Amino acid sequence: MSLSLAERVSASLAREVRGEVADFARMLGEEAGACAVLFYGSNLRTGSLEGVLDFYVLLAGPQREKVWPRVSYREWDRAGETLRAKIATMSLEKFAEAARGDSRDTTIWTRFVQPSALVWTRDEASVTSVERAIAAAAVSAATFAAALGPDKGSAEDFWRALFQATYRAEFRVEKPGREDSILSVNTEHFDGLLPLAWKAAGIDFERAEEGLRPHLGQDRKAQILRSWAQRERLGKALNILRLAKATTTFEGAARYGAWKLERHTGIALEVTPFREKHPLLAMPGAAIDLWLARRRQR
Repeated sequence: MSLSLAERVSASLAREVRGEVADFARMLGEEAGACAVLFYGSNLRTGSLEGVLDFYVLLAGPQREKVWPRVSYREWDRAGETLRAKIATMSLEKFAEAARGDSRDTTIWTRFVQPSALVWTRDEASVTSVERAIAAAAVSAATFAAALGPDKGSAEDFWRALFQATYRAEFRVEKPGREDSILSVNTEHFDGLLPLAWKAAGIDFERAEEGLRPHLGQDRKAQILRSWAQRERLGKALNILRLAKATTTFEGAARYGAWKLERHTGIALEVTPFREKHPLLAMPGAAIDLWLARRRQR
């Protein structure tokens, strides 16, 4: 028996993660008084603890910050091992709204049509809310894919067209073929997802030797494309605004930058209290220290 979209999302979100990840998520969720914590990214797929773990912390109540999510960096020493995480924080209410496509944002449903795991929740009501939001993200993504993709083609053709369009709209610098790598490493996740999401969206389609053919109708397709054009016009400005905000509100930015620098160059820069508190003002001094350290490496 084939699963419904809701059943499939519920099973996907319930995937097991390493105990270290679950412990980190629980700590973040409890400290923030959150409803839920989602884990996503390459470490979810590989099970590795190397690099940076990616979490979304979802809070109760309305969204307080107009530019969201709030991004922070956290290091946690657990049993002699340092775990590192990049944490995006926003309200569950706003997350669900963005997942439904009720805002001009494209980042939430684009990100969470891809694999994620619900690794900590406050209660069963939060589980239900997050599952509905993730299912809505799949519906939003599939709806735009039906209009932005080919008249007929494989499911991968539609997802590929969608991801390419969102990269352009979001002002993201991605390597050519990034969408292909997303699809290839997440084959099991995307297998059969598009027809389920189309069915949930009320989009009729047919299967043929050439693949899938959605039947949107001229009026509905035109409406979806107009809606996409609005998002495409605002997407770059919105993401530039978020990047600008992150330069002043990225908690732990100095430690994150120092860790990235040491990881890629082997040069360890001291994170002083001043650099921790004022990362932008500290950049000239840090640049001088980096220049001197590189000279010593020669």
